[in-house]
Amino acid sequence: MPEIVVGIDGSHNASRALEWAMTEAGLRGAELTVITVNSVIAGYWSGRPVTMPGDDERLAAARKLAEDAVAKIAAELADRQPASVRVVAVNGFPATTLIDASEGCDLLVVGSRGGGGFGALAVGSVADQVVHHAKCPVAVVPSGR
Repeated sequence: MPEIVVGIDGSHNASRALEWAMTEAGLRGAELTVITVNSVIAGYWSGRPVTMPGDDERLAAARKLAEDAVAKIAAELADRQPASVRVVAVNGFPATTLIDASEGCDLLVVGSRGGGGFGALAVGSVADQVVHHAKCPVAVVPSGR
């Protein structure tokens, strides 16, 4: 069965990407994996994600926000929902996590911009990295200003 992965971060653009991905998965009869990442620091020597006190609480809050967003959009889609929806929340690096997830899916969906502070950019840093390094096709959902 085809699988679509969507990355969300709680931003307005991520909500649009989630809605688009859920609709597309419903049309294709695909499974949907929703990934939310609590961004953490990189270890000085290893470059790997390092969790700090409070990261597990932020991760739980991010998972709850993602689950609530999925439930809201699922209610709006009614009978046009995806075959299944799975929410995954991880501590790590957003772009790396999504690029790794692209290994096993048919389509990766991201919003054009996330919660970063550079509003004038057309495409955010995570979307830019994902477009250039994903192992599958990528859909970048515009903000729809």
